[in-house]
Amino acid sequence: MEPRLEANLVNWNSRVRVHVESRFYDVEGWLLRTPGPPSREIEALGDLEGKTLVHLQCHFGMDTMQWARAGATVTGLDFSPASIDEAISLAERAGLSERASFVCANIYDAPQALSGKRFDVVYVSLGALCWLPDVTAWGGVVADLLAPGGRLYLHDGHPFASCLDDGGERVIYGYFEEPDSPFSSDSTLTYTDGERISATRIYEWNHSIGEIVAALIGRDLVIDSLIEHDWTLFQQFPWLVENTSGQLVVPEGHPRIPLSFTLLAHAPSKVEEPLRSSEA
Repeated sequence: MEPRLEANLVNWNSRVRVHVESRFYDVEGWLLRTPGPPSREIEALGDLEGKTLVHLQCHFGMDTMQWARAGATVTGLDFSPASIDEAISLAERAGLSERASFVCANIYDAPQALSGKRFDVVYVSLGALCWLPDVTAWGGVVADLLAPGGRLYLHDGHPFASCLDDGGERVIYGYFEEPDSPFSSDSTLTYTDGERISATRIYEWNHSIGEIVAALIGRDLVIDSLIEHDWTLFQQFPWLVENTSGQLVVPEGHPRIPLSFTLLAHAPSKVEEPLRSSEA
């Protein structure tokens, strides 16, 4: 594995136990509440009863399994063995093992790791693309995993917000960056509450909205919608406040900035014939 991804893998393996035991994820409460997907995702994707869904960079599978509860047959993929082990265990505890399976693999190897299988939905949730050095190759993976007519659901942090430091006070990272110049940092903290982690070094890459769109249309996917949001789902900056919907937003009276975005796309159901030029 590429050395910087190897460092990220060690870091994510060290996060798993902290995350599973955190109030942020509240695994025991999740098991009791048995939630399905958020309403905004159901509005975007509709009824997935009997459909197949693959969740890329699934961590330990909570978001993945919410779609299993909604009737989909789901597959979660993550490069962290610790995450996948926990996902398999959690699926058993939740009684979802028949609908939810998990595979440990580097995302760039996903088509091979999943034996060439294609899915009705490729699902990517918050906090995914910043860990990938090559978003163009990611677009190829998405295209290779989608069945004809299949759909991509992507909700992720906005690359504009990713330019700011942890305090949200100054720009420390470019909006337009190259794969060979990631942002590296060392911290014993993760985005949840809980104990400090032992593997501190991480590498992150910022991908502009234009790069993400180009990565998808370059593989002939069709963009259906792109919405920038003034909210996110975690305390990215200390001055964000929670609104009545449980989202983290800029305090009232201050200029709003994009904090996350949702992109929907689909694979054409058939190859269209090229346009013919008019006869002279």
